[in-house]
Amino acid sequence: MSEYNIEQEIEEIAGGEFERTPVPQSKLKSWKSFLGMYAGEHAAGTEFMIGPLFLTAGVSAFDLIVGLLLGNLLAVLSWRFLTAKIAVENRLTLYYQLEKISGKKLVIGYNLANGILFCFLAGSMITVSATAVGIPFGMEMPKLTDTMPNGMTWVVIVLILGAVISLIASKGYDTVSKAANWMSPVIVLAFIACGIVALSQLGVKSFSDFWNIWGEGSEPFPGQLKYTFWHVLIWSWFANAAMHIGMSDLSVFRFAKKESSGWTTAAGMYVGHYMAWIAAALLYAVYLKSPEAQAFLSSGEAPPVAPGPLAHNAIGIFGIIAVVLAGWTTANPTIYRAGLAFQAILPKLSTFWVTILAGTVATIAGLFPAFAMKLLGFVALYGFILAPFGAVIVFEHFYHKQAGIVKNYAEVANIKFNKAVFFAWAISFGLFYFISVQFDVFLSFVTLPAWLLCGGLFLVFSRIIQKDKVSPSLNN
Repeated sequence: MSEYNIEQEIEEIAGGEFERTPVPQSKLKSWKSFLGMYAGEHAAGTEFMIGPLFLTAGVSAFDLIVGLLLGNLLAVLSWRFLTAKIAVENRLTLYYQLEKISGKKLVIGYNLANGILFCFLAGSMITVSATAVGIPFGMEMPKLTDTMPNGMTWVVIVLILGAVISLIASKGYDTVSKAANWMSPVIVLAFIACGIVALSQLGVKSFSDFWNIWGEGSEPFPGQLKYTFWHVLIWSWFANAAMHIGMSDLSVFRFAKKESSGWTTAAGMYVGHYMAWIAAALLYAVYLKSPEAQAFLSSGEAPPVAPGPLAHNAIGIFGIIAVVLAGWTTANPTIYRAGLAFQAILPKLSTFWVTILAGTVATIAGLFPAFAMKLLGFVALYGFILAPFGAVIVFEHFYHKQAGIVKNYAEVANIKFNKAVFFAWAISFGLFYFISVQFDVFLSFVTLPAWLLCGGLFLVFSRIIQKDKVSPSLNN
């Protein structure tokens, strides 16, 4: 038996998910597995938080409808022709692939940061679900300015939700996929119902009435940034930058039979990031007409966003159920990804226990409403930090021969810290973060330049570092 087959058998016996070996043919999944997962993950709790942004940001109807259409298309193309293609050709997790290029010491820092950031994202989704579960108990909803837990009811609900979600994620990819396939149709139906009811509550009888909800745009709410067409397009493209151009979803698409499975992300983008964002914005438009919201606006404050009450106001108990499930379908795969990140640091722990660890961190994060209330800024920063590491994988995969560098150099040269990766990321991150802060540039606007610069610098630095250190035959 070959060493490769022995490692496969060890993975099977240990109940692992091929964290350090390519996924074998027998474990590959059809496009249907990914369709449900992406539709569920992106028609999810975040949509209830993000949708109202477009009203608070004063965006116009054209900028919203056309900007989202094109921005989500760019995201789908990024998944299909970058993430899915590389995943199917290599069939490795992001973390193991990066380790081969960067070395174990460097990738430990990345994995720790990535895993923690994933946990914070999952925690914000637990927060979203909790706003729905708390309605029957008369729980006080968190405000946009809240950072700490606002009572024992909140704490108990978050802890219970976190425990359930963590257990589902710990069962592995099959369970995560099955849960998403079961929940996603219910969630999609709920978003459609919410949108229809909201349109009725707003008195919309024609397309022009619908268009006039946003019209030519307006001044943003107090403390909010004014969004233009370019803000909508670029933000929607890079809302999941860490997943596609950042290559995080290599860990998911390594199970795909064909790279064409990458097209299934369109279900998430157009059902979730198009229909669901607009439906959630409509729910918020209804709320803005209420005396409570008008009181906030009169006092110069932005009205709060609480997903549970918004959905409950539209479709009652079904809205509560939908928000709970929506939070689950984002938190589940996110905690699964975080567990894989931690497993790269703690390889002796099983997939089950690292996922439970990730779920515990996520649950603790979920206790603090600030992660959900500042979700838009957090998502932009998260993608900006991690996406350039994906550029290292992409540029090496497609251009290593043209650049005359060795693929998987850290593994080939047996080094633990590849300086080419570190300096490429540090320079690109530092330069464009400085530009964003110093010149008040929208952070998502500098994500692509940082990504391109990091990939280019990686090739240049690798050529310099590798010169005369390896045999030319290794370049083939």
